[in-house]
Amino acid sequence: MSNLDNTFNLLDDLIKQTLKAGCDAAEAVFVSHDGVSASVRHGRLEHIERPSGTALGLRAFCGKRQTSLSTSDLSGKALKKLVSEAVQIAKVSPEDPYCGLIEGDELASNSHKDLEIFDSAQPPADDLKEMALRAEIAALEEKAITNSEGAGAGWSKKTIYFLTSKGFRGSYSSSSFSLSVAVIAGQGAGMERDYEYSTTRFLADLKTPEEIGRKAAERTVKRLNPRKIKTGPVPVIFSRRISASLLGHFSGAINGQAIARGTSFLKDAMEGQVFSRGIRIIDDPLRKRGLASRPFDAEGVAAEPLVMVRDGILQSWLLDAPSARELKLKTTGHAARGLASPPYPAPTNFYMENGTLSAPGMLKEIGSVFLVTELIGMGVNLVTGDYSRGATGFWIEGGEIAHPVNEVTIAGNLKDMFLNLTPASDLEFKNAINAPTVLLGEMMVAGA
Repeated sequence: MSNLDNTFNLLDDLIKQTLKAGCDAAEAVFVSHDGVSASVRHGRLEHIERPSGTALGLRAFCGKRQTSLSTSDLSGKALKKLVSEAVQIAKVSPEDPYCGLIEGDELASNSHKDLEIFDSAQPPADDLKEMALRAEIAALEEKAITNSEGAGAGWSKKTIYFLTSKGFRGSYSSSSFSLSVAVIAGQGAGMERDYEYSTTRFLADLKTPEEIGRKAAERTVKRLNPRKIKTGPVPVIFSRRISASLLGHFSGAINGQAIARGTSFLKDAMEGQVFSRGIRIIDDPLRKRGLASRPFDAEGVAAEPLVMVRDGILQSWLLDAPSARELKLKTTGHAARGLASPPYPAPTNFYMENGTLSAPGMLKEIGSVFLVTELIGMGVNLVTGDYSRGATGFWIEGGEIAHPVNEVTIAGNLKDMFLNLTPASDLEFKNAINAPTVLLGEMMVAGA
């Protein structure tokens, strides 16, 4: 019998035990993971890690009461205790009128498209160390670099098995490879730090260590000798490196749980103009080699691409089954979960499509503008949309860098920022959430 069959037999037995002990429904998730990472600093190995293991989660339903528990102990005694505790806790948990398993046509089939999210490559620790060393060496070749915070490389693999008492059975494997380096330029109070990284599903898709190192050094040196800018309203552009943070706030604001609770500044915005015309925002769990791609969500619902914003108009919330039931809608297949927690809505490969103007063209067209390349702090209120964060970057004149900028604060409201946003044409799929460089119009900057 294969490992796949053995694992599903284990999950099936746990579910049967849970139902026999008095619950109406149950689901079980099994996760196995493996990986290796190596980090170096100043040409010396700092550490090698090999995180690996297995864990199991069980969610039990007694009427409209539920609980979720997990364990990494797979012995017969431990699993028997897991079932007993899950049933006992579920029976005394508060009622949740919207909880329950997905069943019927909404469940994904057993046949899945090849999303190209698993690479069997497992580079040994020595190879990872060599990759990290090469990235650091390439960065330190820049004479203005005075110190290194280190470089790291690694890989990880994960396989998920999911079974429910309502007939869903599914599994998939995924992989991840990463390489990064961070360095310092300058001396004393004039030191500046920056970094570069690459994260991919396939080893062959990683940027080369030399490219990573050179880019980290280039970014760090550009930040030397910064100045503040005068306090007041100025045009602001978010570089591609940080523009995805705005989509992160947007995904939080259209999260079904927040909408159902009435705690989002966009709670009344469905089918309204939330971005400027022409803007499209998409969530695509089926994107090949996407860092958040998956064939089904954490409730067994088939994954499908979804246009969230079309021509600037909000089309959908991000919904799991409970939030969809509360809002009297249908799940959008966006359930995520931890092993010891019920599902919650979350985006997958969430991105804003390109605009028409290149990023250099946008900088030149605006004239004088604050180009933000890094954000500091978490001053974002998704109930009101108020936005205030520390920022660093560059003051741009006529499309060229006039000088670096640091120790300033930018402030506005996400409603206005979204409505005034203009995307450039430099979208790159580097993370799970991605956006091109974006012009935000005028924001209040607190500087000198």
